[in-house]
Amino acid sequence: MNIATTLHTLENGVRVVHDPMPGLETIALSVVAGRGAAYEDPARSGWSHLLEHMVFKGAGGRSARDIVEVIEAEGGQINAATGYERTSFQVRALKGGLPLGMSVLSDLVLRPTLDAGDLVREKQVVAQEIAEAADAPDDYVFDLVQAAAWGDHPLARPILGTVDSVNAATPEGLSHWRGQLYAADRLIVSCSGAVDLDEVLDLARREFGAMPAAPGALASDPAGFIGGRKSEARKLEQAHLVFMLPAVSAREDDYFALRIFAEALGGGMSSRLFQEAREKRGLAYNIDAYADTYADAGALGVYAGCAAGDAAETAKVCAEQIALLAARIDDAELARAKAQLKAHMFMAREQPLSRAEQAAGQALMFDRLYTPAELAQAVDAVTVDDLQRLGRTILGPGKAASAILGAKAALKAGDVFGAALA
Repeated sequence: MNIATTLHTLENGVRVVHDPMPGLETIALSVVAGRGAAYEDPARSGWSHLLEHMVFKGAGGRSARDIVEVIEAEGGQINAATGYERTSFQVRALKGGLPLGMSVLSDLVLRPTLDAGDLVREKQVVAQEIAEAADAPDDYVFDLVQAAAWGDHPLARPILGTVDSVNAATPEGLSHWRGQLYAADRLIVSCSGAVDLDEVLDLARREFGAMPAAPGALASDPAGFIGGRKSEARKLEQAHLVFMLPAVSAREDDYFALRIFAEALGGGMSSRLFQEAREKRGLAYNIDAYADTYADAGALGVYAGCAAGDAAETAKVCAEQIALLAARIDDAELARAKAQLKAHMFMAREQPLSRAEQAAGQALMFDRLYTPAELAQAVDAVTVDDLQRLGRTILGPGKAASAILGAKAALKAGDVFGAALA
C-alpha cells in the first residue's frame, strides 16, 4: 500500500494533494485558494473575508441551512478561514465522507448564490465582527502593529476591512472578485486521513477539473517593512504591547533560522523573554515571540500584556533580549529551540486537518511537498552563524514597529523599545 503524500496537477492547473493516514476512520478536506486580503485594494478591503461569509449563505442549490445540515447529518464539520495570502474551506468527516465534502466545497467555491438580501444581512454581521475585534484589546493591538509596520501595503489593513469598504460591496462586485480570488491556477484540493488516491483524483477532476483560469492575473505588490509607532489610550486593566522588526520571507534561506530565533526568544517557558520578563522580574503574565512570514516579506514579533506602569520596562527588556540573542546563543539553547520547533511541526502532523492545511501551504508557496525528514534536516542545519546573520537583518537601523494599547502611562513603551535598539 502506497502511503506517501503526493501532489498532482489537473489539466486546468488545480493542484491536488493526497495524504493517506493509515488506521484513521476520518478524513480532512481543505480547498485552499492561494489569495486573500493581501490582494485587495483599499476600496475592496475586507471583501475576501466577506465573500467567505457569503458563499455559506447559499450555493449550488443549497440554502445556508442545507449546507451545514447535509455535512453534520453525516457526522461532519464545515468551516472556513480568510488570511492575507490564502482562503481555506474545510470539511472534517467520517471515512467515506469525501464525495459529499468535495461536492459541498466545490459549490461554495464555484457556485455561490450571492443573493442581494443575504448580502445586506451579512454586512451587518461583519460589522459586528469588526466591532468585536475592536473591543478585544489583545486582538486589536495586532491590527495596530500591522498598520505601523507595513505602510500603504494591504498587509497594513485588517483582514476584516472597514465598515465603509464592506458596505460598498455588491453581489456583482463580489462575483467578479470571486472569479479572481478562487482561480484554478492558485487552487489546492488537499485531502488527508482515510483517503484513497483514485477516489481523490476522480472527485477532484469531477468537481474542480472544469474551473476556468482567472480572467486576469491577480497579483499583490511586494510588501516593504516600513516601521513606525501606533498607540491608543484606553481605560484597561492591562496594557497590550506588540513590537515588530523586519525579518525574512517564507521563501528565503533563513526562514528556519527565524523560526528558531523566535522559539529561543519567546517560544516557551524556558525562552529568554519568559524567564527574564516573567520569572525573574514579574513584569508580564503573557509574553511571547513569533515569526510572521509571507511569500515576499516577514517579521519577528513580540507580544506582552503587563501593567501600564511596567510597560516601559517591559519594552526595554524585550529590546535587550532581542539584541542579546542576536549577538550570542549557546549550543544547548540552540538545540532546545530546534527541538521545540520540530515538536510544534510534527505534533501538528498528527491531526488530519493540520496536515491538509500544511500540505496546501507548501504546494502554494513552493509547488512541492516536503517530507518530515526534509523539514527536520532544514531545522537541524541552522547554525549559530545563521542566527547571528539573521540578527543583523532584524536589528537594521530605524525599522522597529510598535503598537501600544492601554492607559496613558503605557504609551511611551514604543519609544523606549526603539531607543533601546538604537
